Amino acid sequence: MNNAARGGVVAFVSVGLLAFLGLWEGEKQYTVYADGLAGGLPTVCRGLTRHITSTPIVVGEVWTEGQCVDEERKAIAKVQTQLLKCFNAPPSQSVFDAATSHAWNFGAGSTCGSDSMKAWNAGKTSIGCLLLFDDGTGKPNWSYVRTPEGFKFVQGLQNRRRHEFDLCMGFASAD
Repeated sequence: MNNAARGGVVAFVSVGLLAFLGLWEGEKQYTVYADGLAGGLPTVCRGLTRHITSTPIVVGEVWTEGQCVDEERKAIAKVQTQLLKCFNAPPSQSVFDAATSHAWNFGAGSTCGSDSMKAWNAGKTSIGCLLLFDDGTGKPNWSYVRTPEGFKFVQGLQNRRRHEFDLCMGFASAD
């Protein structure tokens, strides 16, 4: 087990993270919908999909607030447990929350293998945070969706990535 996992200095499923996900994934999304940016992937609550929960998610179903709260907490804790194993040292809460938001969108594997994680593990926190939304050359990073024609830039994703950068750097509260 690495230092981050032993350190236990970050809060899992922080209140700030829940607020951040609500801002970008939506609050009170109790009816399962086909997410157009994700190729019609059934999505509910604050972005729950089959990729982060084992509970079946079927377009048109209506979930209760209690189901959302329970499934979100379990899914976030699962993602964060996977993610925490990738840090060589305990991250700050702001880095952990920003990395969790990124992993919520792209999967813990993608976040763990990202240039951001490499920078964080090299002790370059600000560079790791920057790479969440900028590829290091001033071009948007992690702000594209795959279409039949190739990759398409989505301003809303770039806006989220910018907010993750701000959160990561401690410039903005997740609340």
